[in-house]
Amino acid sequence: MAFDYKKEYKEFYMPKNKPSIVSVPPMNYIAVRGKGDPNQEDGDYKKAIGLLYGIAFTIKMSKKGDRQIEGYFDYVVPPLEGFWWQDGIEGVDYAHKETFNWISVIRLPDFVTRDDYEWAVAEATKKKKEDFSKVEFFTYEEGLCVQCMHLGPYDDEPATVEKMHAYMTEQGYALDITTERMHHEIYLSDARKVSSEKLKTVIRHPVRANA
Repeated sequence: MAFDYKKEYKEFYMPKNKPSIVSVPPMNYIAVRGKGDPNQEDGDYKKAIGLLYGIAFTIKMSKKGDRQIEGYFDYVVPPLEGFWWQDGIEGVDYAHKETFNWISVIRLPDFVTRDDYEWAVAEATKKKKEDFSKVEFFTYEEGLCVQCMHLGPYDDEPATVEKMHAYMTEQGYALDITTERMHHEIYLSDARKVSSEKLKTVIRHPVRANA
């Protein structure tokens, strides 16, 4: 049976729909950076997702080709994730999605080295005849965070964030969003196939202990 990160690391991918504190270790990702409204048809965000999955599945299917990645095991491609921020704004202003900056990512299995990643970019470029130059190998250490499962439309996230921040304060933590530590979402549902009321999204915010 293929290794499923969501099931094996439930503390990171399947939190309850009530806030909790979690410490997230360093992870490697494939990433694409961009700006603008994620809902824009044929926009940069949707193009970025296509690039990410192009590389993700090239690595996953390497077992069927000439590239035998050391330590490879069969796995389910981890879910799409995103880091979000808006210049000059604390938190998130959902009314002005056109001002979003984002880093869209998919987690890499630990056995994937930078060399394996570079092979996958070259292989995908050759086979798909697309430009994958915007994709990067991205290492991120998230550290101490408050997180919660958000159920429902993305535009309803502020209510969940409010609960997270209230819980964080009760537990003796302060919000620590900076240029390096960002609003983080993990998408457990395919918005193209699931009604907005049934969407499941992990929301994660960085925190620090109050002095």
